[in-house]
This record gives sequence, structure tokens and C-alpha cells, in this order.
Amino acid sequence: MGKVTGFLEIDRKEATYADPKERLKHYKEFTIPLPESEIKGQAARCMDCGIPYCHNGCPVNNIIPDWNNLVYEGDWKTALETLHSTNNFPEFTGRICPAPCEAACTLNIDDAPVNIKSIECAIVDRGWEEGWISPQIADHKTGKSVAVVGSGPAGMACAQQLARAGHNVTLFEKNDRMGGLLRYGIPDFKMEKHLINRRLVQMEAEGVELRTSAEVGVTVSVQSLRDNYDAVVMSGGAEKPRALDIPGYEMSGVRTAMEFLTQQNKRNAGDDEMRAAPRGSITAEGKHVIVIGGGDTGSDCVGTSNRQGAASVTQIEIMPKPPKMEDKTFSWPDWPLKLRTSSSHLEGCERDWSIMAKRVVGTNGEVEGLECVRLEWLDGQMQEIAGSEFTIKADLILLAMGFVGPRKMGLIDQSEVELDARGNVAANVSSYATSKSGIFACGDMRRGQSLVVWAIREGRQCARAVDLELMGESLLPR
Repeated sequence: MGKVTGFLEIDRKEATYADPKERLKHYKEFTIPLPESEIKGQAARCMDCGIPYCHNGCPVNNIIPDWNNLVYEGDWKTALETLHSTNNFPEFTGRICPAPCEAACTLNIDDAPVNIKSIECAIVDRGWEEGWISPQIADHKTGKSVAVVGSGPAGMACAQQLARAGHNVTLFEKNDRMGGLLRYGIPDFKMEKHLINRRLVQMEAEGVELRTSAEVGVTVSVQSLRDNYDAVVMSGGAEKPRALDIPGYEMSGVRTAMEFLTQQNKRNAGDDEMRAAPRGSITAEGKHVIVIGGGDTGSDCVGTSNRQGAASVTQIEIMPKPPKMEDKTFSWPDWPLKLRTSSSHLEGCERDWSIMAKRVVGTNGEVEGLECVRLEWLDGQMQEIAGSEFTIKADLILLAMGFVGPRKMGLIDQSEVELDARGNVAANVSSYATSKSGIFACGDMRRGQSLVVWAIREGRQCARAVDLELMGESLLPR
């Protein structure tokens, strides 16, 4: 490495945030990036550790030590090329990935991993600023055509790689804008949507045809794709939310996280929110909000509720409260179980764990509260604590309990592909082929609810598998 003793001389430093009082007034990103001199110093902390566990921690296998060293030496352009060699969209992962690479960093043994995520973001942001990122147009066309269904990160990555291999690619999206979960599920304050737009411009210049408001299995038949394309890739999401089957769940004030987040993102974009509101408009303004589910989606609901002017926000989780710090001897270099406090939590939120919702209470169909009970673990099972029942005041209850797989109606039903035991499309990570000849699957539709970085990995690998199937060989990387 360029500075072998960097990790001994330089402390970990993270990007800062704008003041909560200011950032709650808008939906724009509020992270204050580190200056170039600080980023170079953070890159210098990367050790010559022999076995770079960060490679294994990163689902796309980013070549992290290499681009850290290049940043330290000031060779930003080569750092960008190295970063792009494994990741089509590092500006996405640099903003919203939870950074399993940092958890796997050797320096994380001392709780001070290299600030990989900030360095990644700085590299790609500089690449756009300097004009180094441009379309990579294939030297020749293969004459083969591929339909990619679903324009989330898996579909975008798959379509871009296939276009760069010379295939004619059409990317289908059921919504009126491309981006899938990135567009409609991730709040703008975590990732502004102009970042997606400029990548779509790049992809169009590379030859990808973008077709919005085209829901395959509804407005476009699966058979028509099989008749008109040499291959079909199913890259939709795991959109079926986990249900809350308790008395009162049908009240109008009980809504899913994706309904809530999608509507706000549409408002921010100036689009008609009612197109995504079959049950009507949702707002947290002036309301006591309960978010059920302690993950990232729940955190996004907290941040959005506070920006809408909620009277109070309470987030509850059925699992026990995680430890403040993980046991490194047990977890490292794997992703640890520990308490995570997001920027949204810091903006104002009550959090509670080991809580089970029992009944939604209200009058004339309007939510007034949520009856809950506390839980304890006994003999490896969750059990209710007798006499621990209580009620939380609520006007709006948001369900952020995760997803149980892809929606079956439409695309999956028409394709007649086999499903695995969890209800996802069955396909392995070698060929990505489904049970139907010429149909492939990748991303959340294949692996279940997961991270953006995993979606990008699967999209890239699926593209190579499709290219290999169509051409008999492939130069695309896995």
C-alpha cells in the first residue's frame, strides 16, 4: 500500500450530516462529504493485510484495496475504472448500501474499519464531476435481442451489461418511471433520483430501449416477449409485503410501507401520487405514527413521517433489542447483529423491542391505537409476558415488516416458471436459468428480499449467463 503505516497514524473519520432541524425541512440528501484531503487520508488507512476480507464482505467483490491505494496516490481516474470494473452503479451503493465490506474489514476488529463507503462515493461522484463517465457502446451488434423485465438495480445492471456485449436490449417497467425500488422505495433524502436519471441516459446511449408503463403479464404478455426476443430476464422485486393479520388490520389508517414511501417519492417528483394509491392518499402530518418493523424500510418510514410533520413517531420490533456492540470473536468478518441507529432515528423517534401487535383499535374505521404485548424468549421461543399488555396511541400504522417474495399474479403466473420452497423464482447462481427455456431470473425475484448491492451482483452475473447462452462464450465478467 502507498502508506503502510496509515492505519496507525490516521483515525477513522466519517462524513457528517446537516443539522436535523434543517434537513427535516426538505427531502434532499443531507450528507456532508469529506473533503478530498480527508478522503485520501481515509484511503491511506487501508492495510496491506494479506487477505482482504472486504472482498468477501462485498457482494459485488469490489477491488477495495486497489482503489483505496489509487485514491491515496491521487489517481482518481484509474480508481474509478477499478471501481466500475465490478459495480455498474457505485453512486447507488455508496449512498444506501449498509457496507458489509466495512464489517469485514480487518480494522473492524478494533471497531475502526476503513471508511470504504465514503471513499467509494467520492470516487464515482468525482467521476461524474470530471466528465469521466460516458456511454460504453459496443463495437459490434450480435443481432440477438433480450427483454429484461423489471428496472430495479438488478434489471438495470443486467440490461446495461447485455447492451455492452452488443445485444439489443429492451428494459420493461410497469411504473411510469424507471428505477424500481431505487425510484419508489428509497426516500430522496437517502438518494436523490437524478442519480438514476443520468444512468438511464447513459444506458439509452449504449442502446438500451426503455419502456415504461408496460407491465409484463398484464399490458404486455409473456408469450409476446418469448415470440419476439431471444431471451427474457425476470428481474422484478420481492414486492409481496408480510401481512399483519390481527383484528382491525383492515382500517384505513393501517398501510404498507411501500404505499407510504412511494406516494411521497411521487410527490417529490411532481407525479400523480394517486396512480399508486388504490386506497387513497397517505400523510403523517399531525398524526401519531407507529412503524411496525425495525429494519431499513421502517427507518425510512420514520424519516419520511418526521418530514411530513408527524405529531410523534414510534417504531416497534418483534425481535429483542440487539447488543450495542457485537462479539467480534463470534461474528467477524461476517455481518454482525448489533444495534443500528440511523440518521432518521436521530431526527426523532421512540423505539421499542420485543413487542407484538395484538389488535388495532379505532372508531368508525379510523385508527386510534395499537394494542401490544411484551415478549420474552424462553427455551428458544418467543412467549407473551402475562400482564404486559399496553396500548400505543396511533392515527397511522405503517407496516414495514419485510417482504415474503414476488407477486405471483401477472408475470410469474403467465411465465409458468417453477418456484422454490420460499415462493421465489427457482434459478441457480450459475446459469440463472428458470425451468422454462429462454427465461432467466435474477435479483429479489430470484433470491428474495435483499440489498441493492446483491441485486447489482445478480444482474451482472445473469447478464453473463444470458450472453453465454446466446453466443456460446462471453467476455462479460461475473
